[in-house]
Amino acid sequence: MIVQRVVLNSRPGKNGNPVAENFRVEEVNLPDNINEGQVQVRTLYLSVDPYMRCRMNEDTGSDYISPWQLSQVILDGNILEKVDPQLVDGHLSYFLGAIGMPGLTSLIGIQEKGHITAESNQTMVVSGAAGACGSLAGQIGHLMGCSRVVGICGTPEKCLLLTSELGFDAAINYKEGSVAEQLRELCPSGVDVYFDNVGGDISDTVISQMNQNSHIILCGQISKYNKDVPYPPPLPSAVEAIRKERNITRERFLVLNFKDKFESGILQLSQWFKEGKLKIKETMINGLENMGAAFQSMMTGGNIGKQIVCISEETSLLSL
Repeated sequence: MIVQRVVLNSRPGKNGNPVAENFRVEEVNLPDNINEGQVQVRTLYLSVDPYMRCRMNEDTGSDYISPWQLSQVILDGNILEKVDPQLVDGHLSYFLGAIGMPGLTSLIGIQEKGHITAESNQTMVVSGAAGACGSLAGQIGHLMGCSRVVGICGTPEKCLLLTSELGFDAAINYKEGSVAEQLRELCPSGVDVYFDNVGGDISDTVISQMNQNSHIILCGQISKYNKDVPYPPPLPSAVEAIRKERNITRERFLVLNFKDKFESGILQLSQWFKEGKLKIKETMINGLENMGAAFQSMMTGGNIGKQIVCISEETSLLSL
């Protein structure tokens, strides 16, 4: 059987921006026989995530992921997990997003690092607020007790989505006007919890307006992924001085360290989704050949919610 696969064609380099040409589609012969412990799979959807940028170089800079090998596809069958379509009302792609790792990252990150106390009048700010994790984190912040949630994103359309559909109290377009001035206006009592997806100048600005004994949930640093810096990237000296003076926590968060909470987390996310309390957004691109373009678009903010590549239809599979 002849099948198509996407492989890493070239590496962008530590300080290079990934482009669609770093990937290529090729045809290969699928063996007729499979060995014991192996499975033959049909791909429905592929996930596109910022952490993949780290895997594109031989030195990933991260101790929990290994680099992709050029011109190779590697899959160990024992890492596959069975899912229950009923948890997502049949929307299988949700297992790659809100009812999957991004959802767990948002939920567990807030639970473990946010220190939210209901009825404490806490304000949360979310950067990258229209992305896979950010769009969920703001909603979860409200569900867990924050009285005010403000999102930061990059287009007027995303700002409108956050406030009109996803329950954010306000949104800031960081490309228009002063982020610092808008934060002061929209967060008059300061910032108690910061869900940080981006790092860089935006995060420096938010941290400068955080309250005493507040908390940073260090989810991602997408502004730094194309640069040769350690993770988490060090803060500028003036911002680090503010962080220390105000006793602001900024601890590395890795969701894979909380696997014991995955099952209960998935059930909680599914329940909120079915109750209409958690709105799920996806950006879907069709075709395996568009995997590279989808990744490049996601890394430059082209997605709303989870970026998904649709490979084949799922309707016939669900009837099996």
